Amino acid sequence: MKAPPAYQVLRERLREEIVAGRYADGARLPTESELSARHGLSRQTVRRAFQDLVAEGVVYRVPGRGSYAGEGGRRYLRRLGSVDDLMSLSDDTTMEVLDGLRRRVDIDAASRLRLDDDVVHSVTFRRLHDGVPFGHTVVHLPPAVAAAVSASPHLRTAAVSTHTVIGLLEPHLDAPIAEAAQTITVGMADAGVAAAVGCEPGHPMLRVDRLYGDDDGRPVELAVSHFLPEQYTYRVTLRRSG
Repeated sequence: MKAPPAYQVLRERLREEIVAGRYADGARLPTESELSARHGLSRQTVRRAFQDLVAEGVVYRVPGRGSYAGEGGRRYLRRLGSVDDLMSLSDDTTMEVLDGLRRRVDIDAASRLRLDDDVVHSVTFRRLHDGVPFGHTVVHLPPAVAAAVSASPHLRTAAVSTHTVIGLLEPHLDAPIAEAAQTITVGMADAGVAAAVGCEPGHPMLRVDRLYGDDDGRPVELAVSHFLPEQYTYRVTLRRSG
């Protein structure tokens, strides 16, 4: 019987060590160079073993910091392919409001929401999975849209729920949500974000901006989120049209 490729042997050894708890609680794994020297393998072989484990969610990587064990399922993996997927965040995560819905002046948010003046209504919250915070979000709403949910207890400071803001909004809209224009960049945690997710200020974050529009093409919500790379994996499936 033909022996399995060296990368598969290393992959299974690393998997067994992670499952056995050798790298528990998200411990940092040895580097490619360290594993290459330890097992007498090429860097390419070690890299392939890591790639397989990352694809399976057993290992995750933080750019510039290294590879880490998957923390026994504590790291949140989100697969997204539609607006419905975004709205179903309430299925397995919790929203904890840090700053309740209130009126504020925000020129950038008002411009992106295509408002005639600079006033928006905003709510700030963090999202948790199994009690572990992984994201900080500020949602901006046009005043007319915010009026529909202004009395909601789920959008008050210190409220904890399994809702999404867009899920609370949609029943009150004249037209259903039809799209979400999304921008993904890298950002840094400011003091508020750092306190919410438990990292140091200036820590690299995944920034995701989503502008939701209704069936009539009107912007109804702008969400600006910062996700902690150590606790969150964002996976999107792309399919060919036709």
